[in-house]
Amino acid sequence: MVLPASAAGFDTCLSRLRQQALKAGVSERTVNAALGSVSFDEKAVRFSRAQPEYKTPIWDYLAFLVDKERIADGKAMLRKHANTLAAVEKAYGVDRYIVLAVWGVESDYGQFHGDFHVPHALANVACAGRRAKYFRSELIEVLKIVDRGDVRLSDLKGSWAGAFGQTQFMPSTYRRLAVDHDGDGRKDLVNSVPDALASTANYLKKAGWVTGMPWGYEVKLPKGYKGPSGRKRKASVTSWGKRGVTHLDGGRLQGDASAGLLLPAGENGPAFLVFRNFDAIYSYNVAESYALAISHLSDRLRGAGSFATDWPTDDPGLSRAERLGLQELLLRAGFDIGEADGRVGQATREGIRKAEARHGLPVTGRPGRKIYEALGGR
Repeated sequence: MVLPASAAGFDTCLSRLRQQALKAGVSERTVNAALGSVSFDEKAVRFSRAQPEYKTPIWDYLAFLVDKERIADGKAMLRKHANTLAAVEKAYGVDRYIVLAVWGVESDYGQFHGDFHVPHALANVACAGRRAKYFRSELIEVLKIVDRGDVRLSDLKGSWAGAFGQTQFMPSTYRRLAVDHDGDGRKDLVNSVPDALASTANYLKKAGWVTGMPWGYEVKLPKGYKGPSGRKRKASVTSWGKRGVTHLDGGRLQGDASAGLLLPAGENGPAFLVFRNFDAIYSYNVAESYALAISHLSDRLRGAGSFATDWPTDDPGLSRAERLGLQELLLRAGFDIGEADGRVGQATREGIRKAEARHGLPVTGRPGRKIYEALGGR
């Protein structure tokens, strides 16, 4: 990518950011330390400008976010942090399994925080990306977090867009909703598990979480169902029952609680009645697939099984371990996809396309079970 403005233009923008941060009350010491070595970062700007070229099927999304490894790791974290999770649930009224699931999906229980130094990335997208005003504001917020002593500058690893910490808060969200649960005087979502988990619970509480209400549950549709659906199209549970929707065992649906009928893969896939708490989870990342992943992972951590209804595909998705295995198989077969790291990007998708063509499969570029097994995966 060519720098969209001259190098001098980028430097001018960076200088302007420095002045805005100082004017907003950030100390000169923090501004110098955070922005003194910032340079143009093509990767961060490219990510901010990229339009999604590939829509992940819901069965792929769930396969790698709710896999055996994440479930096992989550159960281990549940035992290790039982007292903290119980205290957080009591303080905020938010189901501990939901909080644990957010932690698992956002950072793999604190194992992965992100690829970018947050001030560096935010300065770049504020100067050369989209939504410059928004990212300038987020940059100043994160510098204030450092100034307050909540998080060390060196610990600010996160996404290109500025989300960071064990449960990935944007800086402005951090300011509004981060809490000091461990009582050390700092709101540290990077190094303090109690602070991170409590802050997530606080977020969900403020988003409208209703204590004691489930996120939802899987239901059974009548054959040939063509009625209303959608998270926002709410009706009482009894009303859905009158439309022929039943419990999985065929039992009658009854109740006054307001619910939407979620059909993430259409009427031929799993169906769910989702309540107000599903909407609270949705607000965390504004994606129904994300909210369903969090919800399902929470159920699996609680001991429930997988969905009763199969996804409408003959080519299921792969777990994280299988995605890594697929990349290794592609490399072994002579496809140049770069390093096998478990992340399926453009190079891996191109390798999959070539492998699919070689094996006579439909050319899709998606990491599915058919190409995995065609290359020797088991």
